[in-house]
Amino acid sequence: MNTKPIPVPAPGTPLSWQLDPPYTARHFLIVLALLALLVFTGQRTEMDRMVVMSMQAVGKLVGLVDDSQVVRGLSRVGQSMWPPVLGEKEEVARLPALDKERLPFFAHIEVQERKEQRLNTQTLEMETETERMEYLVQPLGYVWTVAMKMFETIEIAIWGTLLSVLLSIPLAYFAASNYTPSRVTYTAARGAISLLRSAPELIVALFLVLAYGFGPIAGVLALGLHAAGFLGKFYAEDIENADKKPQEALEAIGAGRLKTLWYGVLPQVLPQYIAYTLYILDRNVRMATVIGLVGAGGIGQELKGRFDMFQYGHVATILIAIFIVVFLLDQFSARLRARLI
Repeated sequence: MNTKPIPVPAPGTPLSWQLDPPYTARHFLIVLALLALLVFTGQRTEMDRMVVMSMQAVGKLVGLVDDSQVVRGLSRVGQSMWPPVLGEKEEVARLPALDKERLPFFAHIEVQERKEQRLNTQTLEMETETERMEYLVQPLGYVWTVAMKMFETIEIAIWGTLLSVLLSIPLAYFAASNYTPSRVTYTAARGAISLLRSAPELIVALFLVLAYGFGPIAGVLALGLHAAGFLGKFYAEDIENADKKPQEALEAIGAGRLKTLWYGVLPQVLPQYIAYTLYILDRNVRMATVIGLVGAGGIGQELKGRFDMFQYGHVATILIAIFIVVFLLDQFSARLRARLI
């Protein structure tokens, strides 16, 4: 093996070199401009007040400050939300269809006596009357209600994800510059993707509730339309960035556009497509809770109703259920992605 010696300057040769600085005055000015912009926007968004109140909260927790509005507010909310509500208790008189011989599982009838002072119109004296009230007590009744609402939320998320995939596939094909038939179809597809992504799910759900009424239909459509914009963009960009060599080989043997896309591109991008779709599913589960606040079905509708009635124990139960579902879905997505990718 032939090796060339490293050239070494002769002894006594003056050496001169210069290392350019990595940052210039232009970079310094850009940093100053960004800092000035952050200070300006920080004052408008009350970031200085947020820092002061947060520091007061920390001081309250460690005993350096006597009072903190943040700690006081969070403590009041925490006390109102504890303990979470598990059961339900309803007056039997308000349940005309209840069959006392066939009560729900784990339910029982509870009789309570209530004493009231009432005026006797004949003697004009106050008399104590005892009234017996029957209640249907279900120890885990509200847990079951929340579980059913969460199941509806998951159904809304699944159907919204399925709708977004079906819409994004043709959008991705026409939005990929190397496969779209013409510049017009490319521009139209990119415009549609931008339009779908620009409208938040909550705003879309507001209009769809007016069109379809309260219920899961508005939720499915709102999630599906918004997510189709994201998936269409991601799918199209992966088609454009796919390795060209398999596609060129298929084109050389006479394969058409669709066959080249099916056999030369799809095997490359399928792992990314699965990851994108699972992320959208996870996101739709969380967003299905939010759009429920405007009447688009699911657990969000129940959450808003309980919150408006100041029933914070019920709110705590709902929040715990949402956390459990999101955590389990994240574990499921991770395992499924590990198997498929």
